[in-house]
Amino acid sequence: MKRLRITSVVILFLVAVGAVAYYLFRPAQTCIDGRRNQNETGVDCGGVCGPCTDVLDPDPFVVREAAFVSGNGSGIYDVFVKVHNPNDTIGAAQVRYDIVLKDTSGSEVGRIPGVDSLLPQETRLLVAVGAHVTGIPASVEVSFRDATWQRFSGYQERPQLTVYRTRFDKLSSGPYFGQVFGTLRNESSYDFRSVTVKMVLRDASGTPVALNQTEINTVLAGDNRDFTLIFPKAFPGDVASVEAETDADFFHQDNFIKRYRSGNEQFQKLQ
Repeated sequence: MKRLRITSVVILFLVAVGAVAYYLFRPAQTCIDGRRNQNETGVDCGGVCGPCTDVLDPDPFVVREAAFVSGNGSGIYDVFVKVHNPNDTIGAAQVRYDIVLKDTSGSEVGRIPGVDSLLPQETRLLVAVGAHVTGIPASVEVSFRDATWQRFSGYQERPQLTVYRTRFDKLSSGPYFGQVFGTLRNESSYDFRSVTVKMVLRDASGTPVALNQTEINTVLAGDNRDFTLIFPKAFPGDVASVEAETDADFFHQDNFIKRYRSGNEQFQKLQ
Protein backbone atom coordinates (compact mmCIF):
# COMPACT_ATOMS: atom_id res chain seq x y z
CA MET A 1 0.00 0.00 0.00
CA LYS A 2 2.84 2.35 0.88
CA ARG A 3 4.59 1.48 -2.39
CA LEU A 4 1.40 2.28 -4.40
CA ARG A 5 1.12 5.62 -2.64
CA ILE A 6 4.71 6.50 -3.48
CA THR A 7 4.22 5.46 -7.13
CA SER A 8 1.14 7.67 -7.42
CA VAL A 9 3.02 10.66 -6.01
CA VAL A 10 5.88 10.13 -8.46
CA ILE A 11 3.48 9.90 -11.40
CA LEU A 12 1.68 13.08 -10.34
CA PHE A 13 5.04 14.84 -9.95
CA LEU A 14 6.18 13.80 -13.42
CA VAL A 15 2.86 14.90 -14.95
CA ALA A 16 3.16 18.29 -13.25
CA VAL A 17 6.74 18.72 -14.43
CA GLY A 18 5.72 17.77 -17.98
CA ALA A 19 2.85 20.24 -17.96
CA VAL A 20 5.06 23.06 -16.72
CA ALA A 21 7.69 22.23 -19.33
CA TYR A 22 5.07 22.17 -22.10
CA TYR A 23 3.67 25.59 -21.21
CA LEU A 24 7.16 27.04 -20.80
CA PHE A 25 8.62 25.69 -24.03
CA ARG A 26 5.58 25.15 -26.32
CA PRO A 27 5.71 26.79 -29.78
CA ALA A 28 4.09 30.19 -30.01
CA GLN A 29 0.59 30.21 -31.47
CA THR A 30 0.61 31.82 -34.91
CA CYS A 31 -1.68 32.35 -37.88
CA ILE A 32 0.25 29.77 -39.90
CA ASP A 33 0.39 26.82 -37.50
CA GLY A 34 -2.47 24.91 -39.11
CA ARG A 35 -4.51 24.99 -35.89
CA ARG A 36 -7.64 26.77 -34.78
CA ASN A 37 -6.33 28.43 -31.63
CA GLN A 38 -5.96 31.90 -30.15
CA ASN A 39 -9.37 33.48 -30.81
CA GLU A 40 -9.56 32.36 -34.45
CA THR A 41 -12.97 31.65 -35.99
CA GLY A 42 -11.42 29.29 -38.56
CA VAL A 43 -8.11 27.54 -39.03
CA ASP A 44 -5.49 30.33 -39.17
CA CYS A 45 -8.10 32.98 -39.97
CA GLY A 46 -10.51 35.23 -38.12
CA GLY A 47 -9.94 36.84 -34.75
CA VAL A 48 -6.36 38.08 -34.38
CA CYS A 49 -5.59 36.63 -37.81
CA GLY A 50 -6.82 38.03 -41.11
CA PRO A 51 -10.45 37.53 -42.18
CA CYS A 52 -11.42 34.09 -43.40
CA THR A 53 -11.68 33.85 -47.17
CA ASP A 54 -15.00 32.73 -48.55
CA VAL A 55 -13.98 29.97 -50.95
CA LEU A 56 -16.46 30.02 -53.82
CA ASP A 57 -17.09 26.92 -55.90
CA PRO A 58 -19.84 27.98 -58.31
CA ASP A 59 -21.54 25.73 -60.84
CA PRO A 60 -20.70 26.70 -64.44
CA PHE A 61 -23.03 28.74 -66.63
CA VAL A 62 -25.64 26.86 -68.64
CA VAL A 63 -26.16 27.80 -72.29
CA ARG A 64 -29.86 27.38 -73.05
CA GLU A 65 -29.93 28.69 -76.61
CA ALA A 66 -27.54 30.03 -79.23
CA ALA A 67 -28.60 31.29 -82.65
CA PHE A 68 -27.83 33.73 -85.44
CA VAL A 69 -29.87 35.52 -88.09
CA SER A 70 -28.93 37.45 -91.19
CA GLY A 71 -28.04 41.03 -90.39
CA ASN A 72 -28.18 44.31 -92.26
CA GLY A 73 -25.84 43.58 -95.17
CA SER A 74 -23.77 40.89 -96.87
CA GLY A 75 -21.50 39.02 -94.46
CA ILE A 76 -23.19 40.64 -91.45
CA TYR A 77 -25.10 38.62 -88.86
CA ASP A 78 -26.93 39.24 -85.61
CA VAL A 79 -26.14 36.70 -82.90
CA PHE A 80 -27.48 35.90 -79.45
CA VAL A 81 -26.76 33.42 -76.69
CA LYS A 82 -29.17 32.74 -73.82
CA VAL A 83 -27.10 31.89 -70.74
CA HIS A 84 -28.26 30.92 -67.24
CA ASN A 85 -26.46 31.23 -63.90
CA PRO A 86 -27.65 28.17 -61.90
CA ASN A 87 -26.17 29.29 -58.57
CA ASP A 88 -28.56 30.31 -55.80
CA THR A 89 -26.36 32.82 -53.95
CA ILE A 90 -23.32 33.37 -56.20
CA GLY A 91 -23.27 35.89 -59.02
CA ALA A 92 -20.66 36.99 -61.54
CA ALA A 93 -19.87 40.68 -61.10
CA GLN A 94 -17.98 40.41 -64.38
CA VAL A 95 -17.36 37.63 -66.87
CA ARG A 96 -15.64 37.77 -70.24
CA TYR A 97 -16.93 35.67 -73.08
CA ASP A 98 -16.31 34.85 -76.72
CA ILE A 99 -19.17 34.04 -79.09
CA VAL A 100 -17.76 31.96 -81.94
CA LEU A 101 -19.51 31.30 -85.25
CA LYS A 102 -18.42 28.21 -87.19
CA ASP A 103 -19.17 26.91 -90.68
CA THR A 104 -20.28 23.37 -91.59
CA SER A 105 -16.69 22.09 -91.39
CA GLY A 106 -16.27 23.42 -87.86
CA SER A 107 -13.91 26.22 -88.91
CA GLU A 108 -14.24 29.56 -87.19
CA VAL A 109 -15.72 32.29 -89.39
CA GLY A 110 -16.41 34.92 -86.74
CA ARG A 111 -15.56 35.72 -83.13
CA ILE A 112 -17.34 38.28 -80.93
CA PRO A 113 -15.79 39.11 -77.54
CA GLY A 114 -17.82 40.69 -74.76
CA VAL A 115 -18.16 41.39 -71.05
CA ASP A 116 -21.29 40.99 -68.94
CA SER A 117 -22.53 40.10 -65.44
CA LEU A 118 -25.09 37.65 -64.07
CA LEU A 119 -27.01 37.68 -60.82
CA PRO A 120 -27.81 34.42 -58.96
CA GLN A 121 -30.40 32.35 -60.87
CA GLU A 122 -30.45 34.91 -63.68
CA THR A 123 -30.97 34.08 -67.35
CA ARG A 124 -29.53 36.67 -69.71
CA LEU A 125 -29.32 37.30 -73.45
CA LEU A 126 -25.87 38.05 -74.80
CA VAL A 127 -26.57 39.95 -78.02
CA ALA A 128 -24.28 41.05 -80.83
CA VAL A 129 -25.88 43.07 -83.63
CA GLY A 130 -24.01 43.65 -86.89
CA ALA A 131 -21.22 41.07 -86.47
CA HIS A 132 -18.93 40.74 -89.50
CA VAL A 133 -18.37 37.13 -90.60
CA THR A 134 -15.78 35.88 -93.11
CA GLY A 135 -17.81 32.87 -94.26
CA ILE A 136 -21.23 31.28 -93.97
CA PRO A 137 -22.00 30.37 -90.34
CA ALA A 138 -23.72 27.12 -89.43
CA SER A 139 -23.44 27.04 -85.64
CA VAL A 140 -22.78 29.22 -82.59
CA GLU A 141 -20.63 28.41 -79.56
CA VAL A 142 -19.70 30.47 -76.51
CA SER A 143 -16.89 30.22 -73.97
CA PHE A 144 -16.52 32.05 -70.65
CA ARG A 145 -13.38 33.19 -68.81
CA ASP A 146 -12.08 35.47 -66.06
CA ALA A 147 -15.30 35.39 -64.05
CA THR A 148 -15.31 37.55 -60.92
CA TRP A 149 -17.61 35.64 -58.58
CA GLN A 150 -19.36 37.24 -55.63
CA ARG A 151 -21.54 35.75 -52.92
CA PHE A 152 -24.83 37.51 -52.20
CA SER A 153 -25.87 37.67 -48.56
CA GLY A 154 -29.60 37.95 -47.93
CA TYR A 155 -30.21 38.32 -51.66
CA GLN A 156 -33.86 37.95 -52.70
CA GLU A 157 -34.31 38.90 -56.36
CA ARG A 158 -33.16 41.36 -59.00
CA PRO A 159 -34.95 44.73 -59.25
CA GLN A 160 -37.97 44.46 -61.53
CA LEU A 161 -37.47 46.04 -64.95
CA THR A 162 -40.24 44.72 -67.18
CA VAL A 163 -41.24 45.24 -70.81
CA TYR A 164 -44.97 45.46 -71.58
CA ARG A 165 -47.19 45.90 -74.63
CA THR A 166 -44.67 44.75 -77.25
CA ARG A 167 -45.91 44.79 -80.84
CA PHE A 168 -44.21 44.21 -84.19
CA ASP A 169 -45.50 46.11 -87.24
CA LYS A 170 -44.34 45.41 -90.79
CA LEU A 171 -44.12 48.73 -92.64
CA SER A 172 -45.65 49.04 -96.11
CA SER A 173 -43.85 52.27 -96.96
CA GLY A 174 -40.77 54.21 -95.99
CA PRO A 175 -37.12 53.18 -95.70
CA TYR A 176 -37.60 50.55 -92.99
CA PHE A 177 -38.96 46.99 -93.09
CA GLY A 178 -40.56 46.94 -89.64
CA GLN A 179 -40.52 48.16 -86.08
CA VAL A 180 -41.28 46.98 -82.56
CA PHE A 181 -43.10 49.14 -80.04
CA GLY A 182 -42.95 48.51 -76.31
CA THR A 183 -43.01 50.04 -72.85
CA LEU A 184 -40.29 49.66 -70.24
CA ARG A 185 -41.56 49.81 -66.65
CA ASN A 186 -39.23 50.25 -63.68
CA GLU A 187 -41.14 48.54 -60.87
CA SER A 188 -38.25 48.78 -58.42
CA SER A 189 -37.24 51.53 -56.00
CA TYR A 190 -33.95 52.14 -57.82
CA ASP A 191 -33.04 54.79 -60.37
CA PHE A 192 -30.84 53.67 -63.26
CA ARG A 193 -28.65 55.69 -65.56
CA SER A 194 -29.03 53.17 -68.35
CA VAL A 195 -31.16 50.12 -69.17
CA THR A 196 -30.71 48.02 -72.33
CA VAL A 197 -33.75 46.35 -73.89
CA LYS A 198 -33.00 43.28 -76.04
CA MET A 199 -35.51 41.77 -78.48
CA VAL A 200 -35.76 38.40 -80.22
CA LEU A 201 -38.51 38.06 -82.82
CA ARG A 202 -39.73 34.48 -83.38
CA ASP A 203 -42.00 32.78 -85.90
CA ALA A 204 -44.87 30.43 -85.07
CA SER A 205 -42.45 27.51 -84.50
CA GLY A 206 -40.34 29.54 -82.07
CA THR A 207 -37.42 29.94 -84.48
CA PRO A 208 -35.62 33.30 -84.22
CA VAL A 209 -36.07 35.43 -87.33
CA ALA A 210 -34.64 38.79 -86.17
CA LEU A 211 -33.15 40.51 -83.15
CA ASN A 212 -32.21 43.98 -82.02
CA GLN A 213 -31.51 46.05 -78.93
CA THR A 214 -31.77 49.63 -77.71
CA GLU A 215 -30.50 51.63 -74.74
CA ILE A 216 -32.81 53.77 -72.59
CA ASN A 217 -31.18 56.36 -70.36
CA THR A 218 -32.25 57.80 -66.98
CA VAL A 219 -34.89 55.30 -65.94
CA LEU A 220 -36.27 56.43 -62.60
CA ALA A 221 -38.18 54.32 -60.09
CA GLY A 222 -41.80 53.95 -61.19
CA ASP A 223 -41.08 55.19 -64.73
CA ASN A 224 -42.96 53.94 -67.80
CA ARG A 225 -40.87 54.56 -70.92
CA ASP A 226 -42.13 53.91 -74.43
CA PHE A 227 -39.55 52.86 -77.03
CA THR A 228 -39.26 51.81 -80.68
CA LEU A 229 -36.78 49.40 -82.29
CA ILE A 230 -36.26 49.70 -86.03
CA PHE A 231 -35.58 46.76 -88.37
CA PRO A 232 -34.20 48.32 -91.55
CA LYS A 233 -33.75 45.14 -93.63
CA ALA A 234 -36.37 42.55 -94.60
CA PHE A 235 -36.06 39.15 -92.94
CA PRO A 236 -37.77 35.86 -93.84
CA GLY A 237 -40.68 34.49 -91.84
CA ASP A 238 -43.64 35.99 -90.09
CA VAL A 239 -43.31 37.35 -86.56
CA ALA A 240 -45.55 35.44 -84.16
CA SER A 241 -44.00 36.52 -80.85
CA VAL A 242 -41.65 39.12 -79.41
CA GLU A 243 -39.30 38.06 -76.61
CA ALA A 244 -37.99 40.99 -74.59
CA GLU A 245 -35.33 41.16 -71.90
CA THR A 246 -34.01 44.07 -69.84
CA ASP A 247 -30.35 44.41 -68.95
CA ALA A 248 -29.06 46.82 -66.32
CA ASP A 249 -25.70 46.74 -64.56
CA PHE A 250 -26.66 45.92 -60.96
CA PHE A 251 -23.09 45.31 -59.80
CA HIS A 252 -21.55 48.74 -60.28
CA GLN A 253 -22.63 51.86 -58.44
CA ASP A 254 -22.08 54.09 -61.47
CA ASN A 255 -25.32 52.81 -62.99
CA PHE A 256 -27.37 53.92 -59.97
CA ILE A 257 -28.53 57.53 -59.77
CA LYS A 258 -28.23 58.96 -56.28
CA ARG A 259 -31.41 60.77 -55.33
CA TYR A 260 -32.26 62.15 -51.92
CA ARG A 261 -35.44 60.33 -51.10
CA SER A 262 -36.47 57.33 -49.05
CA GLY A 263 -36.40 53.87 -50.60
CA ASN A 264 -33.65 54.57 -53.13
CA GLU A 265 -30.80 52.70 -51.48
CA GLN A 266 -28.36 51.28 -53.97
CA PHE A 267 -28.81 47.64 -54.90
CA GLN A 268 -25.25 46.71 -53.89
CA LYS A 269 -25.97 47.61 -50.27
CA LEU A 270 -28.61 44.90 -50.14
CA GLN A 271 -26.16 42.17 -51.12
